[in-house]
Amino acid sequence: MGTKERRAREREQLRRQILVAARELFVSEGYENVSMRKIANKIEYSPTTIYLYFKDKADLLDSVCKETLLNLLNTLEELKNDKSDPVESLRRSGQAYVKFGLKYPQDYKLTFVIRPQFQKDLGLQEGSVGERVFNYLREMVSECIQQKRFRQVDIETTGQVLWSAVHGVTLLLIDFPDFPWTEKDKLIDTVIHTTIEGLKA
Repeated sequence: MGTKERRAREREQLRRQILVAARELFVSEGYENVSMRKIANKIEYSPTTIYLYFKDKADLLDSVCKETLLNLLNTLEELKNDKSDPVESLRRSGQAYVKFGLKYPQDYKLTFVIRPQFQKDLGLQEGSVGERVFNYLREMVSECIQQKRFRQVDIETTGQVLWSAVHGVTLLLIDFPDFPWTEKDKLIDTVIHTTIEGLKA
């Protein structure tokens, strides 16, 4: 490996180290209580070093959330290949979405609860990873309509309805683990099934 490649790898490793430290501190101490200096102290570098990689704390939060959304998108994309039964694919995608949120609850809340509180948007701007995740849902709905499995519905509204359903049950299960929920998988499946059944042709 040449000097140039080694330096590039070292820069990427340090960038990853900063992201990991930021994620841990945002979760454990709260985004508003974390400073760039605190992140720098955790990785034993100067704050100046972090500013070589990230413009500010908001940029760091954006990058952490972008990683979470990419991981979610990759999880969903694995289910997209089989179009023989788009309704079943949509159902499995909904289940995968909720399970992702429950597997990574802190990352999920950073992305969909904490970031919007401080940056006043959901990160769904044109060309963003968030938009790609939502486009996945739009495409699934569109496929169900094309194959006449759903009646003619507005794709945008229907996508938002489906997201509202899976996001709602995900966040409730994360925030209220001690509530006497029915059996968890049964609850998730029923939310998704009921929403999809209301859309069928």
